[in-house]
Amino acid sequence: MIEKRHGTLKYYQFANFGTLKHGMFTRLGGVSQGAWGALNLGGTVGDSVEAVRQNHQLMYDALGVNIGHTCTTWLAHGVDTVIVDAPIRNRRWVAVADGMVTDRPNLALVMRYADCTPLLFHDPVRGVIGLGHAGWRGTVMGMGASVVKTMVTAYGCRPDDIHAVIGACIGPDKYQVGHEVVEAVQKYFGTTDGLIRYDPSDNTPYFNLWEANKRDLERVGVTSIEIAGICTATHLDEFYSHRAEKGRTGRFGVVMSL
Repeated sequence: MIEKRHGTLKYYQFANFGTLKHGMFTRLGGVSQGAWGALNLGGTVGDSVEAVRQNHQLMYDALGVNIGHTCTTWLAHGVDTVIVDAPIRNRRWVAVADGMVTDRPNLALVMRYADCTPLLFHDPVRGVIGLGHAGWRGTVMGMGASVVKTMVTAYGCRPDDIHAVIGACIGPDKYQVGHEVVEAVQKYFGTTDGLIRYDPSDNTPYFNLWEANKRDLERVGVTSIEIAGICTATHLDEFYSHRAEKGRTGRFGVVMSL
């Protein structure tokens, strides 16, 4: 990862994306106050509408992105991936989905996170990008695989040409889950080895989203995978965490544009 600064904003880029315009933004540098401080991009978490609008503009300015050429989705914790060609007039989101792909230059894909896993994709051969959002449900239903398969079918991408990043999310030492999650992991991956850890003091299960999403991508042929390795619940100085902050928090953003 490469740390970047733009004024008071701090964000990260990834070396395997080369010169692709992109950023995984931290919570630093925005105008939101209180529980949403400071670069909150979430418009449905109780923050001021004007503050969220200003934060979006600050984020886009950092990358040189035109706010009128941005696309996002209404996140549903599913595995639907949509092909995006342009923003939809007079609507902030293009579809109810947790994945987007495009081959259109200067069209920015944008999503928001606060413990769920950002999944970033770039195929430099075909000139295609993808962005996904995977909580535990999306992870055990193949959100990452859904984005890759859509890139393959829609644009003729080859999985071994695709560079992928697993971004900052809640880490394996903090993500305590219920037994229904353990069962879902077993069903999808055929094992829980290396994916579920049990606390030796009380046998409570913890889910490793980093490893699970990596395995999901490997199963569909992606070999170039970078894991940010940042736990949002641990690094509250830089990221929002729905779990650690008991639901009263903001959302950090990821932006990608060809």
